Amino acid sequence: MLLKYIISRTNLNETSVKNTVDLLNQDATIPFISRYRKEATGNLDEVQIGNIVKYKDEFEALEKRKTAILKALEEQDVLTSELQQKVEACLDLTTLEDLYLPYKKSRKTKAETARKNGLEPLAKIIMSQNANDVESVAFKYVKGDVKTVTDALEGARHIIAEWINERTDIRNNLRKQLERYAMISTKVVKTKKDDENAQKFRDYFEWEESLSRIPSHRLLAILRAEKEGFIRVKIEIDKVKALENIDRKIIKSDNACADQLELAISDAYKRLLFPSLSNEALQKAKEKADESAISVFAKNLKQLLLGSPLGEKRVLAIDPGFRSGCKIVCLDAQGALLHNETIYPHPPKSDSIGAMKKLSTLTESYKIEAIAIGNGTASRETEALVKKVHFKNNIQVFVVSEAGASIYSASKIARDEFPNYDVTVRGSVSIGRRLQDPLAELVKIDAKSIGVGQYQHDVDQSKLQKQLDVVVENCVNSVGVNINTASTSLLSYVSGIGPKLAENIFNYRNENGVFTSRNDIKKVPRLGGKAFEQGAAFLRIKDPKNPLDDSAVHPESYKIVEKMAKDLKVTLEELIGNATLLKQIDLKKYCTDTVGLLTLEDIIKELEKPGLDIREEAKVFTFNQNIKTINDLVAGQLLPGIVNNITNFGCFVDVGIKESGLIHVSNLSDSFVKDVNEHVHLHQQVIVKVLEVDVPRKRIQLKLHK
Repeated sequence: MLLKYIISRTNLNETSVKNTVDLLNQDATIPFISRYRKEATGNLDEVQIGNIVKYKDEFEALEKRKTAILKALEEQDVLTSELQQKVEACLDLTTLEDLYLPYKKSRKTKAETARKNGLEPLAKIIMSQNANDVESVAFKYVKGDVKTVTDALEGARHIIAEWINERTDIRNNLRKQLERYAMISTKVVKTKKDDENAQKFRDYFEWEESLSRIPSHRLLAILRAEKEGFIRVKIEIDKVKALENIDRKIIKSDNACADQLELAISDAYKRLLFPSLSNEALQKAKEKADESAISVFAKNLKQLLLGSPLGEKRVLAIDPGFRSGCKIVCLDAQGALLHNETIYPHPPKSDSIGAMKKLSTLTESYKIEAIAIGNGTASRETEALVKKVHFKNNIQVFVVSEAGASIYSASKIARDEFPNYDVTVRGSVSIGRRLQDPLAELVKIDAKSIGVGQYQHDVDQSKLQKQLDVVVENCVNSVGVNINTASTSLLSYVSGIGPKLAENIFNYRNENGVFTSRNDIKKVPRLGGKAFEQGAAFLRIKDPKNPLDDSAVHPESYKIVEKMAKDLKVTLEELIGNATLLKQIDLKKYCTDTVGLLTLEDIIKELEKPGLDIREEAKVFTFNQNIKTINDLVAGQLLPGIVNNITNFGCFVDVGIKESGLIHVSNLSDSFVKDVNEHVHLHQQVIVKVLEVDVPRKRIQLKLHK
């Protein structure tokens, strides 16, 4: 059933799915499977394998719920073979819960009270619609707590309402109506209308839209506004139509029973069906919005993590500030802290001359090759100051995103790295290291704090975390990790390693010195054959004895490469990087039962450019120096900017001031835009045209200039 379930949702080949599931059950990771088991999976990529993982988890959760429900039904002694078959055949959670609904042990209900008062036989008579004089029949049940005929009929209707609520066909019919026709509307809470914090939601003070068509960002904004108490949210459908649909399924006569049933249907709809199913519809819309928001966040995070590294160069990093000064750190090419101090070039001290002299001295003393300036408060002023300094050497100046730096600087990871320094020094180090290698530094920060999504704190947090962990893992493994310089945070994302083994690798390196070969990795305590198989090819050794140790060729394939070199009568060193020799190789000669052309083609690609970093190099960027605040913007201006966030409705661009401008999806291209990511990517340098500036609301509308 598992394979059928996955195939029905992915449309993937059965053999590919079966082999992938087998590998996952052997604790193989997505990066390892997608890169080194292509023959087994039929060349599935990491996204397709990720979907198999998703639906495998979904199926297992469904099976777990089935087991719990069957156990509960058995304990209640209501489990028939027919009901068991229905539960076991069920392939979605909603249908499963509908099946279980009549047997749920609920809190005291009106129907339960009516049953205790002996009114279920009366409810059955009314439901059968055979009695013409319902009141005479009801009179027989007037006893005990049932004082009048009215009480008896009301109790019977409560039981009937519950039966109606439990009917799967009625629930599914109402679900379809909600799915197609539900409207979501909002109204401002009058007492909160003038609240300053409510103003960012003022577009939704009075709003109405189809629930099935509402964009994810708008639904999440509305739900946040409701949560914060600024608006009230309502879900509505055509009630008359909904009741008519239920009437047709229940009422088969025109006698007095029909009147009672009509009242019961109305009660069931108002009290049970609509509240439950409208909440379910809103929850499903929220889940869909979450999925969309998480997908956008994941794409942004991937682009951010794979941002352009400067590489191993000596960096002076500045965390700019006014009153508290600019915190400076000098880092060596591997990111180690060499020096730190504070300069005060801006008001109130305004010691710009002293600051410039200090920058000149430090760059010379520590042989600095690049300067990284945080993009927060006083960033533009600090950049302008740095550019006035006449450095002896050609030093590149970069403005670097500070997003999440303060989170890192106060974290346990930062305290462990720099126990003798305060948060300001740690934050500056993070800014500098981000320039050297964004991926290596950003993996230390909780992804949700990096600031490349929208409403990330409003979506399902466990789903978000799971997706972001997958993104980080895929990015780390697609780039590869230098085992001799990587932090425990970076090592923990390597395929098959995890936090504990990462710590063991780090400690072993500190105690025994650098690893000189991939085989040395096996000496790390508790790092067994499985972890080595999963992780070795993603761990790189620089300047190794065996050149393959600094490549993405898996150790299990070393003998194949050695045979290729031997057949060509050259050394490994002569073969690697030699395109002419590599083209002479007949790959079919080296195919085996487990290694096919797909793997061999990957090996040849890697041998052409071993250890090549897939990321682009960092490039210097300069904002328009005349634009310092939102008040300097006017419609029609063309400005350089950097894309700093991407959403489903457009992208945000940093034009060098505090407020980012929005390029709405309609202003990205003259033609229809299906996916924003097809037109721009995170940290892309662009030219934008200012369309509109709303200073009071601090909103800037931009257009992408081709």
